[in-house]
Amino acid sequence: MPLWHVYHPIGAYSAADKQNFARDITGIYTAVGLPEFYAMVLFHEVDTHDFYVGGRPAGDAVRIVVEHLARHLDDPVRRRAMTERLDAVMRPYTRDRGLHWEFHIDETPRDLWMIAGLWPPDPGTDAEKAWAAANRPLPY
Repeated sequence: MPLWHVYHPIGAYSAADKQNFARDITGIYTAVGLPEFYAMVLFHEVDTHDFYVGGRPAGDAVRIVVEHLARHLDDPVRRRAMTERLDAVMRPYTRDRGLHWEFHIDETPRDLWMIAGLWPPDPGTDAEKAWAAANRPLPY
């Protein structure tokens, strides 16, 4: 399950921007076979006086923390490709808006997470596919 935390200046993104950004993020993961409901994105507005880079207020900075739980990549070439893919999806919402952005990816071991008290099925199994079919995203 990918969980993205997007820390950004107040007003940097409209509700439509957030929806589009979250859709684009979700698309990264569904393209490689993850269930849509695994992808979660949280937007955190941060006041200029609460966001510092190098000891100075950073009114144009976006910091993104990506947590990967459902899948991990061990191959360095694939890890680099994924990191570059994530960077590419961020650019329309950061660089193209004149914002400075940084991000990192954490990978949580599979035995340290659950969903609704259940251990997730193993990756790519029929059980995971059935679980995905039964757990569509909530219709907000």
